[in-house]
Amino acid sequence: MLRILIADDHEMIRRGLRDLLEQHEGWEVCAEASNGREAIERARSLPPHVAVLDLAMPDLNGFEATRQIKKVLPNTEVLIFSVHEAEDFVRDALEAGALGYLLKSDAALHIIAAIEAVSAHKPYFTSSVSRTMLRTYIAQARTRPETVSSINQLTGREREMVQLLAEGHTTRGASVHLGISAKTAETHRTRLMTKLGFRSIAELVRFAIRHKMIEP
Repeated sequence: MLRILIADDHEMIRRGLRDLLEQHEGWEVCAEASNGREAIERARSLPPHVAVLDLAMPDLNGFEATRQIKKVLPNTEVLIFSVHEAEDFVRDALEAGALGYLLKSDAALHIIAAIEAVSAHKPYFTSSVSRTMLRTYIAQARTRPETVSSINQLTGREREMVQLLAEGHTTRGASVHLGISAKTAETHRTRLMTKLGFRSIAELVRFAIRHKMIEP
């Protein structure tokens, strides 16, 4: 039996996916989640073969949820299910550990093929995404030094703190979400602001938007 986890903050989308997937013999939706943190918890309690994750989820986005799921469950493959087809979204999803990327507009026709591919540990991309990536590759064919994104300087806990603060949580509120003391949360906040060279939450919010951690 192929176990599938669905994580999306819209109940109707989760319900539609469940209906589509459970028509396939030998497949079951073992769990649903409405945000990234819940997706990680559900994945840990009943490890799925495939996790279908939206990118723009509250509390913890799909990029970070992918990183953490792959860290604790390396054999679980992640299929990103998104409305975004820009190349940088796809690149960041792959860097986080996703194996497939499917646009929500293509779900009815391609969700079965996408899950069959990633469950067999093969990559799958929506055709328009593949074309976008190819165009970008051709346009950037000339070799040049790669710049390291400042987001890669942050620890997993610091990335979580960035998203929570950018979503409007206070440091104390973030500590509750993370299950840590207010003092520890304040330490994380101070360190990440220093590491990124920011002086205000406004700068942090712009950083979070630029790295697709939240939506404007």
